[in-house]
This record gives sequence, structure tokens and C-alpha cells, in this order.
Amino acid sequence: METPLRTLLVDDEPLAISRLRRLLSAYPDTFTIVGEAANGAEGLTAVESLRPELVFLDIEMPGLNGFEMLSKLTYLPMVVFATAYDEYAVRAFEENSVDYLLKPIEPERLAKTIERIRHSRQAPATVTPDLRHLLELLKPKKELQSISVKSGDRILIIPLTDIAYFEAEDKYVLLHTTDGQQYLTTYTITTLEEKLPDTFLRISRSTLINSRQVREIQRYFNGKYLVGLRDKKNTQLQTGSAYHDNLKTLLEL
Repeated sequence: METPLRTLLVDDEPLAISRLRRLLSAYPDTFTIVGEAANGAEGLTAVESLRPELVFLDIEMPGLNGFEMLSKLTYLPMVVFATAYDEYAVRAFEENSVDYLLKPIEPERLAKTIERIRHSRQAPATVTPDLRHLLELLKPKKELQSISVKSGDRILIIPLTDIAYFEAEDKYVLLHTTDGQQYLTTYTITTLEEKLPDTFLRISRSTLINSRQVREIQRYFNGKYLVGLRDKKNTQLQTGSAYHDNLKTLLEL
């Protein structure tokens, strides 16, 4: 017989904590409540000191929210979220095998959560990677809105709409504008691909284009393509075979 899970409750609403404690008291063989926390900062301290096996965690809390709290932990227990998130986020929870409870928590839904927890205890190695992946999915993407470049003693701010493409040469990445200018940047192609909006597509190992500046696409040798841009130089760029999926995305725009 398995011992009860050492359980921590983290929620900034006293009534929610009280209700959850009462609901969990019906399952003394499954849960032993070892502590409570009224916000993310307290929860962070409690998890690190008490080392619970399971945390029932509110998401929307003042100061440090549930996701921010988890991202700072060095020890990661199983987690059940209490959430008022929309349907998209709920699907993310389901797909990543991390359970959630919509407030106010109902006994029938809690019973399903308990079954999932019991199943997770039999395969605990899968829990932590899934939770880490979920945090990455829900982390806001910080997109660049413009690019800063040096020009002599000046620093120029180039709006994304004025950029035709980026091109890597050796250890450097050049920014090419629609009016035919080029500037040296401090970014790598990979970093730009991660931080720029989806309108910027990588078409080869060394080239990232602004899809809104594409004029035409022509078939080229060996299954490759030439992408013609609308910039002042009427630039043509060759695609790489490893980036054909990105080209398909471009064709659907």
C-alpha cells in the first residue's frame, strides 16, 4: 500500500484553500497536507523547505504567479493547477499530462484528478519533463519589434517593416533593408529566428527573410527555389533543401 502524498496547498484565496483542504480530507490514504502558502513567494519557500511530493497550485496570484513560482524551483514536485485559464491553455494541460482544476473545484472533478495522480505515481519519471515542457509552451514569447544597429557614431533603430532579409557571413549577420542598405548586427541567425515574429522565415542555414517582402518564387536546380524580394536591389535568394517546410508556410501566406 502506498503512503499518502506529502501535499502543499498554494492559493491567495483563504476560502479556496479551506475548500480544497476539506475536499482532500475525504482521501486520507492519498494526501497528507504538510503546509499552505498564500502566494507564489511563500509557495517557493515552502516547496524548497518542505519538499512536498505534490502541490495544488493557483495560477493567478499577486506578485509571483504559479508559473513564475515553478520556473524558480530547484526541486519540482507533481503539480495540479487550479486555473481559470481559457480553453487553449486547458488543452495544453491535457496534452502534457499535467492535471488542472477549474475553480470552484467540484468533488466529481477532483476524483478524476486523484485517479490521474495515482497513475502518475506509477510512472513519476514522466511528470517532470512534461511540466517543464508545459512551462515553455505557456511562457510569453518576447518578440523583437525593431533592430538596433551601429552606423559610425550613431545607433539606428530599424523597424521590422524596413527589413528585407538577414544574411549570415562567417561569424557575422548582416541586416539588409528594403532600400538597399546593409548593417552589421549583434544577433545570430538562430537568435533572430527565435525572437522575430512569424512573418520572418528562415529559408536556408544562412538566410532569414521578411515574408512580406517576397515578390515571387521560382523553381531552381536540385529541388531548390529562388525567392525574389521587393527590395530596391530586386534580391534573389536561394533556398536550402532542409528548409522546405518553411517555404510551404510561405506559399500559404
